[in-house]
Amino acid sequence: MGQNTSRRSVLQGLITSAIVIGFDLTTRSWVTSASATSVFESLPSLDGVLYTDNATLADASIDFGNIVHRQPIAVLKPGSIEDIVQVIQFARTHKLKVAPRGQGHSVYGQSQVEAGIVIDLSTLNKIHFIGTDRAIVDAGVVWSQLLQQTLAMGLTPPVLTDYIELSVGGTLSVGGIGGATHRYGVQVDNVLELKVVTGIGHLETCSLSYNRNLWFAVLAGLGQCGIIVQATVKLIPATTNARVFQLYYDDLATFTRDQRQIINDERFNYVEGQLVSNNAGGWRYLLEAASFYSPPSIPNNNRLLRELNYTPGTQQIEDKTYFDFLNRLAPTVAFLKSIGVWSYPHPWLNLFVPGSAVNSFVGEVAANLTLADTGQGPILLYPVKTKRFGLPNFRVPNCSVVFLFALLRTAVPPDDSVITKMLNDNRRLFEQNRDLGGYQYPVNALSFSKKDWQQHFHPVWGNLVSAKRRYDPDNLLTPSQGIFSNC
Repeated sequence: MGQNTSRRSVLQGLITSAIVIGFDLTTRSWVTSASATSVFESLPSLDGVLYTDNATLADASIDFGNIVHRQPIAVLKPGSIEDIVQVIQFARTHKLKVAPRGQGHSVYGQSQVEAGIVIDLSTLNKIHFIGTDRAIVDAGVVWSQLLQQTLAMGLTPPVLTDYIELSVGGTLSVGGIGGATHRYGVQVDNVLELKVVTGIGHLETCSLSYNRNLWFAVLAGLGQCGIIVQATVKLIPATTNARVFQLYYDDLATFTRDQRQIINDERFNYVEGQLVSNNAGGWRYLLEAASFYSPPSIPNNNRLLRELNYTPGTQQIEDKTYFDFLNRLAPTVAFLKSIGVWSYPHPWLNLFVPGSAVNSFVGEVAANLTLADTGQGPILLYPVKTKRFGLPNFRVPNCSVVFLFALLRTAVPPDDSVITKMLNDNRRLFEQNRDLGGYQYPVNALSFSKKDWQQHFHPVWGNLVSAKRRYDPDNLLTPSQGIFSNC
């Protein structure tokens, strides 16, 4: 949308929206064309739209978690990066908090802001360039959108999250973990360059070799020092097919031992795992692995399965296209949406458990865990190698192998006591894992104090504080994380 397009023409037909023309300095409220009699400061010219209607504000106060609800006073749907620069500068002048929002997949209000401005990055969604080893994309691009275009050129991002309808900017702000992480690290380890709008309202470019302080502060930085608006991400050659193996175990120690073995020898391209109900009130263990290939070359099943100790006769092997495998959650998500469950509260918990403690910790949790405690949600358990991680803000235990243990719970409304119990369980399990040397993967429904954050980011806490003072000195950005709540 061009600079000469007026906001009035943009808003034609939007009956519920009044045209925002400024900000009343006395009432600290927006001034519209219908009430422009007060003294106000004019809003900068925008390529996109600043919404203040009740429906848009209500939508921005809800996220995937549907537990915490904070209502902003405006939502920017930018038409350009310059819109974000202008609105952050305007917000800074008037002491308004700002929160970026990608797909709204946060579970505890992290992408919300009370009485501030939400920047909805979903409208900033252009793929600018795809080359032989990289792609340049706006932050609002979702990974499925990028994948479809790169596959047409025989390329793929090295690491994708299980759910690929998340935004590039969103996952790069937290890390971005998936089944290929044991080979390639997390998504933030596969970025070449960023464009970032800081809390001062400056558009800056950063990379590992240029503007390194901002680079290290923003990747997995939870939106504290800048809003990622564009990213140059790595690409690698893609295959056309995936052979998917599902192997069942009755013993936790045998399961985790085999998982360690196959990530160490890297015989599979993808490795994850789950706890699944054994229909007798307990749990079995499912090792999920995939070998990527393009015919006429095909995987050797005997080589891939050698020396693995799964329960004989339980293995399931299936061939899929590469895209269908990576997009495997789409039918389940569509079904959950069709029956209304997708909008239920999701008190999720994701923990990084030290490899030395995984059997005792997960074994104790599993012994006391029922399907009702999860709301039928999946329970993930799989290992990753920490030597693949290179970004200081992505915090994991200090050992060579750590396990992601994720309770992806669903709470069935309307009984709020169920949510409360799950949230209390999350805190208890976090503390238990923390005392073992573990960390949270910070995408959780988890009460976290500033002291908790200091412990989480130790020993890089001082670097993050320095970056915050430099790039967001007024503490505008992403306040609902609570990291600098006392600043």
